Amino acid sequence: MSKNTLRAVSTSTVRISVGEDSVQPEASSTFVSSPYVEQVTQRALAYLVAGYPVHFSGVAGTGKTTLAFHVASKLGRSVTLVHGDDEFGSSDLVGRDDGYRKNKLVDNYIHSVLKTEEEMKSLWVDNRLTTACQNGEILIYDEFNRSRPEANNALLSVLSEGILNLPKLRRSGEGYMAVHPEFRAIFTSNPEEYAGVHKTQDALMDRLITIQLEHYDRDTELLIVMKKSGLPRIDAERIVDIVRELRRFGVNNNRPTIRAGIAIGRILVSQNRRARIDDQFFEMICRDVLATDTAKITRGGQPVMTQKVEEVINKFCGSVKPAKEKVKEEVQ
Repeated sequence: MSKNTLRAVSTSTVRISVGEDSVQPEASSTFVSSPYVEQVTQRALAYLVAGYPVHFSGVAGTGKTTLAFHVASKLGRSVTLVHGDDEFGSSDLVGRDDGYRKNKLVDNYIHSVLKTEEEMKSLWVDNRLTTACQNGEILIYDEFNRSRPEANNALLSVLSEGILNLPKLRRSGEGYMAVHPEFRAIFTSNPEEYAGVHKTQDALMDRLITIQLEHYDRDTELLIVMKKSGLPRIDAERIVDIVRELRRFGVNNNRPTIRAGIAIGRILVSQNRRARIDDQFFEMICRDVLATDTAKITRGGQPVMTQKVEEVINKFCGSVKPAKEKVKEEVQ
């Protein structure tokens, strides 16, 4: 196993050791657990142990991918990661013909007779679904509904009958492969109204147990921002309250997500700043990170999100007086 590591970019982090075609999730010191996280984890584990695939569904910023890795780490098996893609076909999951192999045999056993034989064979390369099914790995199919529905047809027999149908080029004997008994699958998806997302076929959804994820509660978001940024609790509280207040504003009440809170916290720490109303830099960061145009509300033809950001900053930070606290203050 390679010593390189990846970081799952989400509300929490799971450390991942990377192999050639799979990853091994491991616990991370920055992973934030809470009663809500553990409840979801226990439910998902119960379904997976019983042999059912799990589907984490929810808006952006609810920690779907990180929860998938967290749950997979509890099972102690290697993970095969696939990201949904509109360009996918079934071959991107199962495998494909990747050229030809040519064998040439020259027989000059008798010096006066030269015998030459040539053989051309298709060269087949398995893709990640086939490898996971064969080795009994955990398949994490991230944002699977970004792939076109027909690209996921190979999953139907895998999840219901435990059989992977194989193309003719790969077949040796039977035209199928029995799925390893330890194979498990975890799916994540964004809502259908998101750009680039396809409607999932009912046949596939009927094979999944779906867990709907919502934004974390305030206490969990606070812990995540503190651990991810290194800010003191008082600063993290102000940022989280600002983000949560703005989330209730406008026509899109799913943004800003917790990622915005983490970003503000990390930028403040990198510049040795604090979340204070008397710090103009803090206010400018909030405008840049939080003044998204996803709230399609205008006043006089102009978006009002920037104005709302200022109002919310004043609401949660307006009474703050200057202090000599250091940014590197240890998080309690």
